[in-house]
Amino acid sequence: MSAGGPLNTFPKLLRRNASQFGSHAAIRHKDLGIWQTWTWAQVLEIVRAYAAGLQRLGLKQGDTIAIVGSNRPKLYWTVMAAQMVRAIPVPVYSDAVADELSYVLGHADVKFVAAQDQEQVDKVLSVQERVPHLQKIIYDEHRGMRDYDHARLVKIDDVIADGRAALAGDSSLAAKLDALIDAGEGADTSIILYTSGTTGASKGVMLSAERCIEAATDTAKFDKLTENDVALAYLPLAWVGDHYLNYAQGIVAGFCMACPEGPQTVEQDLREIGPTFYFAPPRVFETMLTRLMIRMEDAAAVKRSMFHYFLAIARRHGEAILTGKPVPLSGRLLYAIGSLLVYEPLKNVLGLSRVRVAYTAGEAIGPDLFVFFRSIGLNLKQLYGQTEAFLYVTCQPDGEIFADTVGPPAPHVDIRIAESGEVQFKSPGMFVQYFRDEAKTAETLTPDGYVKTGDAGFFDEKTGHLKIIDRAKDVGRLKDGTMFAPKYLENRLKFYPNIKEAVTFGDGRDFVSAMINIDPTAVSNWAERNNVAYGSYQELASHPQVYEMVARDIAEMNASLAQEKVMAGAQVRRFLILHKELDADDGELTRTLKVRRGFVADRYAALLSAFYNGSKEADISTEVTFEDGRKGRMSARLKIHDLPTTQVASGLEKAA
Repeated sequence: MSAGGPLNTFPKLLRRNASQFGSHAAIRHKDLGIWQTWTWAQVLEIVRAYAAGLQRLGLKQGDTIAIVGSNRPKLYWTVMAAQMVRAIPVPVYSDAVADELSYVLGHADVKFVAAQDQEQVDKVLSVQERVPHLQKIIYDEHRGMRDYDHARLVKIDDVIADGRAALAGDSSLAAKLDALIDAGEGADTSIILYTSGTTGASKGVMLSAERCIEAATDTAKFDKLTENDVALAYLPLAWVGDHYLNYAQGIVAGFCMACPEGPQTVEQDLREIGPTFYFAPPRVFETMLTRLMIRMEDAAAVKRSMFHYFLAIARRHGEAILTGKPVPLSGRLLYAIGSLLVYEPLKNVLGLSRVRVAYTAGEAIGPDLFVFFRSIGLNLKQLYGQTEAFLYVTCQPDGEIFADTVGPPAPHVDIRIAESGEVQFKSPGMFVQYFRDEAKTAETLTPDGYVKTGDAGFFDEKTGHLKIIDRAKDVGRLKDGTMFAPKYLENRLKFYPNIKEAVTFGDGRDFVSAMINIDPTAVSNWAERNNVAYGSYQELASHPQVYEMVARDIAEMNASLAQEKVMAGAQVRRFLILHKELDADDGELTRTLKVRRGFVADRYAALLSAFYNGSKEADISTEVTFEDGRKGRMSARLKIHDLPTTQVASGLEKAA
């Protein structure tokens, strides 16, 4: 095998890993309840055969191949095999509806699609008329596919088998494949990742191989990742977080990716695999804590008392012990007892016992939530990133962890704050351009080559770390001049276990209002314990006692805001609880579960008007998309609840 030149593409790194870590686990997958493992040597052999098979099907250098599905070894191998023949993989969100799927496939000029199963194949077939360049659909799971027309359908296993036979029968073919890997250049487009579309149509972010590898190398060194680490690969394939944290860092460091059996088994698989490197968005940590607190409410009184006692000990001493700071002997002793009785069993139940470093990003995490996990000994850190940066813009070094910042610039990243307050950066992994969109590329880059993030932020004077306030375009003012940062308020509200999602309004208005989604798990458990009968989410959301409970949560947040100089005047004065959960299929959330605030404001304009015309209730009728693609309508009369505001603390003047 030829292996000369710099390691500036992922296929070259794959060959290196097979040589250096050949017998180490590269990827695991739980199938039918059994964990299967492939070593780096086995993965290289499979991917070479797969690449040869794709070439024989007609995939050529520069062609695009879409990958649609969940975290499966064969879909990751599709990315590797495409890169091996210098084609361009284009992951698509597995839960994308037909219109979203057809947009990406058409915009990227996709010629091949690798689909996980019958569901994904059906979606592709339903939009094939809108994808004129589509030639072949290859698929992983064959269940339900027997009676399909296989003129354009091929099993991935058959592609690999065909490539393996061709390589075995023609030594020149193997030599040509190695020569193609050697000819790979760092400037090759390694992948196209489409943005979540928070502010409009998704954009195809083109990332080069050498930039991806340089960025992943920096952060693998930063967190001391090695071939002995294990990560759970459960994040969407199309999201930059999965491609960076699992795929790129995994190949650079040589660690093992473990793919869960399915989305419903992630929690169980997390406990079984025991990752050492872990990432989860704040929503996952919120869910963990919510379920934990629900279980503790049902525990015996003695257990509840012990749990809360040692949590107080953890809050007092946990951070200092985690970072190696001085702690009184009595505090260390109590914390050690707490570790034995509460903290370690708790981390074991959550599947976090072996985690050496954990990250969260995507949204701001509630300070209390962040402190909770760190206090029980989890080395949880925050990062701030974007698809255009190939994820990392900032990250928190060990020993410099603050709940209200996202850390200093990541290794070799340069950050500046524009006069407008916008965060701008240059980074090793920054994107090359948007696919087929020179105008948007020029709009996103400054004349001197910095990327405009669209986020407003500042460097904290005490720590030197970056603080993100909100999307720059979303930061506004109330009529009296008070700063209105909707995302800041929404993240504060979502800390409360009863509140799953919040959308706040107030720019140019007299006061702040909020639309709330309750958390069905937390609130239904409360309803069961309090003998509150309900038949649907809509009934539960409209229950007077649920309104009272949410009102208490918001009032508590208002009291907290009253202590903050800048945000004291932005307390929530009116709120309602929506009759349905905000849903990506209805366009209200992106596929990464970020609120599309402008869309929500337009869709629920009648409710927004009612907030500010003094109405006590409002009628709403909305179209909803069911899981099978059918459309329907939901109608409701929603109550609007008024809240008193907390008086601004003495000495805190309103921000001008």
